[in-house]
Amino acid sequence: MARIQYLIPVLVAAASVAMSAVFIVDEREKVLVLQFGQVKQIKEEPGLGFKIPLIQDVVRYDGRILSLATKAMEVTPADDRRLVVDAFARWRIVDLMSFRESVGVGGIAAAQDRLGRILNASIREVLGGVPSQRVLSEDRTNLMNQIRDLARGEATSLGVDVVDVRLTRTDLPDQNLAATYSRMRAEREREAADEVARGGEAAQRVRASADRTVVELTSQARKEASIIRGEADAERNKIYAEAFGRDPEFFAFSRSLTSYERALQGSNTSMVMQPDSAFFDYLRDDQKQ
Repeated sequence: MARIQYLIPVLVAAASVAMSAVFIVDEREKVLVLQFGQVKQIKEEPGLGFKIPLIQDVVRYDGRILSLATKAMEVTPADDRRLVVDAFARWRIVDLMSFRESVGVGGIAAAQDRLGRILNASIREVLGGVPSQRVLSEDRTNLMNQIRDLARGEATSLGVDVVDVRLTRTDLPDQNLAATYSRMRAEREREAADEVARGGEAAQRVRASADRTVVELTSQARKEASIIRGEADAERNKIYAEAFGRDPEFFAFSRSLTSYERALQGSNTSMVMQPDSAFFDYLRDDQKQ
C-alpha cells in the first residue's frame, strides 16, 4: 500500500507532464513552437501537436483574414487640392517565420501598427501623383488597386499579404468644403440671375411685340371704321339729297325743325327776336292752314 501511495503522485505528475506536451491547433489558427525564443515547429494545419513540456512554448496567431482601418489623414493630389482620406484594408499572415522575426513578441498589434504606416505611405504616394478629380471619380477603383499592390510589396517583409484596400472616405477638409460650397452657391446665384435677366428680356420682347400688334390692330380698326363711317355719311347725304330734291318744301320744314332743336337744347336758353321773324314761320297758326 505504501508503494501505491507513492506511485499515485508520480503517475499524476507524469500524466500532467504528458498532457502539457500535447496542444491542439484550431482551424482558425497558426501556431509556432518556440524553445528559448527560437522557432522549433510551425503548425498551420488543424489537429494535435506535441512539444517538450517546460522547455518549449506555443504561440498562437489568428490565421483568418484580418481588418485594418486607417485614421483620417490629409493628402495633397497633383493639383494641390487637399483631401481628407481614410482607408480600410484586409490582410492575413502567410509566412509565420518572417512574421515572428518582424514583429517579435508584439504579435498582431505590432503588425497592425507597422502595416498601418505602410498603408498610409502607399496612399500618399499613389494619390499624390494624380489630380483630385481622379480620386473623386469612378477611377478610384484603379487607384485602390494600385495602393493595394504597393502596400502588398512593402508588407512582404512582414510575412503578411495585403488582400484588399478600400478608400472609405475622400472628402475636402472642412475649411475647403465651406469655400467650395460658397463658390457653388455663388455660381448658382449667378446662373439664376442670368436666367432671370434672359427671362425679363424675352418678356420685354413679347410685351413690345404685343403692344405693337395692339397699335397696328387699333389703327387698322380705326381706319376701317373711318372708311365705313365716311361711306355711311355719303350714303346718308345721298339719301337726304334725293329726298330733299323730290320735295323742297319738306326740305325747308326739316331744316327748320333741326334749327328749333339746336336752338332750344339749353335748359335756360333765352332768345330775343321779332314775332314775325322767318324763324317762326312753321310755328304760326296761319302756317298750318
